[in-house]
Amino acid sequence: MLFSYIEGQVGLGELVAWLLGVTLAITVHEFAHARRALAAGDTTALAMGRVTLNPLAHYDPIGTTLFIFAGFGWAKPVPVNPSNFAHPRKDGLWVALWGPLSNALLAAFLAGLLRLGITGPYTGAVAIMAYANCVLAIFNLIPIGPLDGGHILEGLLPPKQAAQYVMFQQQYGRFIVIGAIFVIFARPGVLMLPINAAFELLSGMPLGYWLFL
Repeated sequence: MLFSYIEGQVGLGELVAWLLGVTLAITVHEFAHARRALAAGDTTALAMGRVTLNPLAHYDPIGTTLFIFAGFGWAKPVPVNPSNFAHPRKDGLWVALWGPLSNALLAAFLAGLLRLGITGPYTGAVAIMAYANCVLAIFNLIPIGPLDGGHILEGLLPPKQAAQYVMFQQQYGRFIVIGAIFVIFARPGVLMLPINAAFELLSGMPLGYWLFL
C-alpha cells in the first residue's frame, strides 16, 4: 500500500486507513494467539509481554514492514511452549487457529458496519480496515510454516504424518515462504483472488465500491 501511495495510486487518507487497519489487524491477531495460549496453560507469551493490545509488542521488522509496503505480511510470532498444554495437539491447533479467526471476526464486524450504512464519511476507511484483516487472515492460512496455516495443518494431520510434516517444515518452510512471497509479487492475483472473494462475501461489494461512495 505504501508503494501504491508513492506511485500516486492511492491518496493520503487511504494510506492512513491502511496503516490503522494493519496496526489493528496484527495487534488483534497476535493478542488472540497469546491469550488462547495462556488460557490453555502456557505462560510463555505472558512472561514475554505478548498478552497485550500494545501494537509495538507485536511488530515484526520484516513481516509487518512488508505488510505496510506491499499489502501482505505477518506480525511477530507469539512464543508458545506446547509442553505446557494439557492437550498439546488440540491446544496447539486452537492457538494457531485463533490468529486468523480473530481477523475474520473483526473483518466481519467492520463489514457489518458497512452493510448497515452507519459509517458515514468514514466508509472508505472502515472498508480498508476490514480488507486489511481479510489480507492477514487469508495470508496466514497458507499451509506452510512458519505461517499459522502450517501449524493448523500440523494439528489436523494424524500424529505420524504431522511429525513428518514438522520435520519437512523445519528444513524447508522458510524457503517455501520466501518463494511464495516472490510468487505473490510476480502474480498478485494468486493471493488477491481469495482475499477479494472473502471481503466481498462479508461486505457484499468489492472494495472499490466502498471507496467511491
